Amino acid sequence: MSAVLRATGIWKAFGEREVLRGVDVELAAHEVVALIGASGSGKSTLLRCLNLLEPIDDGQIFLGDEDISDPRVNANRIRARLGAVFQSYNLFPHLSVLDNVTLATRVVHRTGKRQAEERALALLERVGLADKARDHPDRLSGGQQQRAAIVRAIATDPEVLLLDEITSALDPELVGEVLELVRQLAAEGTTILMATHEMAFARDVAHRVVFLDAGTIVEEGPPADVFRAPREARTRAFLSRFTA
Repeated sequence: MSAVLRATGIWKAFGEREVLRGVDVELAAHEVVALIGASGSGKSTLLRCLNLLEPIDDGQIFLGDEDISDPRVNANRIRARLGAVFQSYNLFPHLSVLDNVTLATRVVHRTGKRQAEERALALLERVGLADKARDHPDRLSGGQQQRAAIVRAIATDPEVLLLDEITSALDPELVGEVLELVRQLAAEGTTILMATHEMAFARDVAHRVVFLDAGTIVEEGPPADVFRAPREARTRAFLSRFTA
């Protein structure tokens, strides 16, 4: 299958510190890829580069057949084709949940208010937040805010959903409700690249696992292979923290 999102030879440094060193990664349509690795391995930076929030120092990024790493590309136009959810919920505190969810649909995609709100309310109903639609984010729990952020990201029907450690800021009892939503999206065929420390979730839901260490991809493959019989010593050392 042709790649929906493909990055080749991605290098990124902050000053003298090289964070990504020649990373190649791609996603096919409807594929779920889990990015795993220790904090500081480059997972978040890679996602930010793919979403054009950070300029790359070298390499190329393609969304479909378009080279989106070309500096002449309109980054906002590209981001309109992607959905992204980060560790912090990034909901606008002065807007209601409904207005947060419909903002990009109305402003960027020029969808009429009534149509945008109908879709948003249907999505919020699906994740159990319809009764919170008129509330502001500070009235929601962390898990509810993160679910609202995911709904905002999928409301525009993005080509790829980028998820960056979306459970790391949540209390343990709230993690399950957010992961269940991602599990549902994966089952429906959403194309997802997800940086996560939730190893059991990556094992059970991802089609492919990519292990990033010190800015390089050390190992990748089906979850059954990577988790049960990792080839590389660095992969084994990392996974041993979760299986000891």
